[in-house]
Amino acid sequence: MSRQPISRRVALVAASAVLPALLLGGCASNVAETGSGSAAPTATAASGYPLTLDNCGTSVTVDAAPTRILTVKSSTTELLLALGVGEKIVGSAFLDGAVPDSLASQPGGATLNVVSDFLPSQEAALALTPDFIYGGWESNFSADGVGERDQLTSMGVGNYVSPSACKEEGYAPDPLTFDTVFAEITEAGAIFGAPEAAAKLVASQQAELDALVPTADAPTALWYSSGTDTPYVGAGIGSPEMIMSAAGLTNIFADVHDSWTSVGWESIVAADPSVIVLVDATWNTAASKIATLEASPVTQGLSAVKGKRYIVLPFAATEAGTRNVEAATSIVDQLAGFGGK
Repeated sequence: MSRQPISRRVALVAASAVLPALLLGGCASNVAETGSGSAAPTATAASGYPLTLDNCGTSVTVDAAPTRILTVKSSTTELLLALGVGEKIVGSAFLDGAVPDSLASQPGGATLNVVSDFLPSQEAALALTPDFIYGGWESNFSADGVGERDQLTSMGVGNYVSPSACKEEGYAPDPLTFDTVFAEITEAGAIFGAPEAAAKLVASQQAELDALVPTADAPTALWYSSGTDTPYVGAGIGSPEMIMSAAGLTNIFADVHDSWTSVGWESIVAADPSVIVLVDATWNTAASKIATLEASPVTQGLSAVKGKRYIVLPFAATEAGTRNVEAATSIVDQLAGFGGK
């Protein structure tokens, strides 16, 4: 898999010793240019702190590993559990589904304090007295959400947005790649005091990705996220395309320069995909989408619908995060299950 420039600048500021060599190709004592004005991490002191980084265009300085963390979205919660620092999570919110058993068994996984099924208010967030808030989307940090980033910083509450979700020009992944996802794991390891765990996780996921054998015949596919009158589908530069491509699927909307997009059913019918990837969420289940597809005279004649060639993925595995390789592997396994259908 070819490497893509990671469109953000990370500067780990301190003295001499180098962060573990797993920082996606290793660290140098000087900032190494990676293209598009971005830069790789520099050398740090043995402790890794203080740490300064450019996160979606916002400068973030971390003086020590956070000990009271609020996570917003499943992707951030699951990453910290995977890094073994889940006991430092004082609250989680806006989860996209149940934590998988493999992560629930990690420190803090079985005792997560879910403070809201939705985006909590700043008042609710600050009631937890966090020293750091890790958000999965930039929109989590707003006056109507957990608070604006500069205000939180002025109050001594560190904050960080998943770089895979950056929207600013020069920071938004274009396209999102597994390198971008793995870089966030590495960066989170540095922020939250778990660089060795991050290095091990990246190595494990890279090995799993390298071992993945995509389906050979590149079947055409629709990534169906939500919507009935106007379906919301996976487009060409986000996690749906990244996951489908790794599995060997040909996205019928790969030419749309966006992560997700709204389309008309007529364009789906014209493409007549061989398989349909269904995102399964409690608020919009795969079963409900199947019912929509099979009941509508517009879509019930689709090849994938007639053959019931549905691939189901949990919502939490479909946004950029630690479960994307798992999602790609699941697609390959489900495709194999179709046999000659």
